Amino acid sequence: MISALSLYTKEFRYNLKLAYPVIIGLLGHTFVQLIDNIMVGQLGTAELAAVSLGNSFFFVAMSLGIGFSTAITPLIAEADGSNDVSSGRKVFIHGLMLCFFLGILLAFGVLLCKPLLYNMGQPEEVVELAYPYLQWVGISLIPLIFFQGFKQFSDGLSYTRPAMYATLIGNSINVVLNYFLIFGIWIFPKMGPEGAAIGSLFARFAMLLFISFYIRFNQNYKAFAQNISFQKPHLNLFRKIFKLGFPSALQMFFEVLFFTVAVWLSGFLGKNPQAANQIALNLSSMTFMFAMGLGVTAMIRVGNQKGRKNIIRLRDIAHSIFLLILIFDVIFCLFFLLLNQFLPWIYLDGNNPQEFNNVSEVVEIASTLLIISGFFQISDGLQAVILGALRGLQDVNIPALITFFSYGIFGIPISYLLGICTDLGATGIWIGLLSGLTASALLLFTRFRYITNKLKFD
Repeated sequence: MISALSLYTKEFRYNLKLAYPVIIGLLGHTFVQLIDNIMVGQLGTAELAAVSLGNSFFFVAMSLGIGFSTAITPLIAEADGSNDVSSGRKVFIHGLMLCFFLGILLAFGVLLCKPLLYNMGQPEEVVELAYPYLQWVGISLIPLIFFQGFKQFSDGLSYTRPAMYATLIGNSINVVLNYFLIFGIWIFPKMGPEGAAIGSLFARFAMLLFISFYIRFNQNYKAFAQNISFQKPHLNLFRKIFKLGFPSALQMFFEVLFFTVAVWLSGFLGKNPQAANQIALNLSSMTFMFAMGLGVTAMIRVGNQKGRKNIIRLRDIAHSIFLLILIFDVIFCLFFLLLNQFLPWIYLDGNNPQEFNNVSEVVEIASTLLIISGFFQISDGLQAVILGALRGLQDVNIPALITFFSYGIFGIPISYLLGICTDLGATGIWIGLLSGLTASALLLFTRFRYITNKLKFD
């Protein structure tokens, strides 16, 4: 038992070396959302609920774009592991083209969906604020998905820091612009939630510019990404990326849609449950970034070992990452359980007498949701990292079906029945989230064991 643990723990150092830039970059995104929510929350619970409603559409579209772009990383990692520079260069070029056009397509899709806000049974005052917010964050999908093309390429080569640098720069711009535009500081108009969306748009363009110039001029990318001349696109390679990227996009889409449905269901209960849901989701998403970072690490390292055809080491590395996220998530679970009464107050102004009753209700609901969130930290973290390992193996079709079943067939109905058809309200919705994530983690781990046992004898 001790020797087995030692086999896994000795990998922790390198796992964290790869993961921490990704985690910091992702935390940067989430930290800006935290700042946005805190700033907007000072204006009132309706404004906070509007950001939640607008982001529910944005995150669904973003999940498709980011999920699709993840196909680039395992293909680049496999090419890097087998020292196939020519294949890696072709994947990079074709992946960028697909990300650019996908970003445009998703942005138009979000803009076309704006009128749906008025037909979803959401609070009217929330919809009025969410409508202009959604317009600007929808447009920001174009630079964001194009940025993902560069990021996934760099990650596949095990260079995870450039995306972190880009994110930190973009987030700094975002926080400053949000402060001026939300509250109307200096010469800027007071725009509320819409100002937060405009700040995000400028920040995402800045991230794209930084990472594109970094990869263009940094010598680490010379073999794969510099001195590239235009060549006729290869339809077979487009098909290969699409074959891997589409199921990966569906995986992420099903998970984000699962949480998005929780936003919509909480809107049926009123603006205060919806605001409480936003607080709990924002806090949970911050801890989830550790799982996302380690999921990228699993995708890179498993992809490398697949390229080297070393199946025994592949399993050992994957198990070491599973153990590492388990340790992190137990800590996060205890964090939420101990501080569930305190954390919601970060988002709201308890000194405003006009909003005091609303604020008190939001805090009460959010503190209960954080208890449930504490328990699903483990399931959520494990399923994200196992998905990363499966993507590294380029096994995406069955995992997509697993996520569809876990969230669409199992989790969402539980959320609806307990949240809308009983007196549990928002608490019932989150019990459904816990159920779906647990089912996903168990089924994905079973799939990983099956695939790697099969590979061992190939």
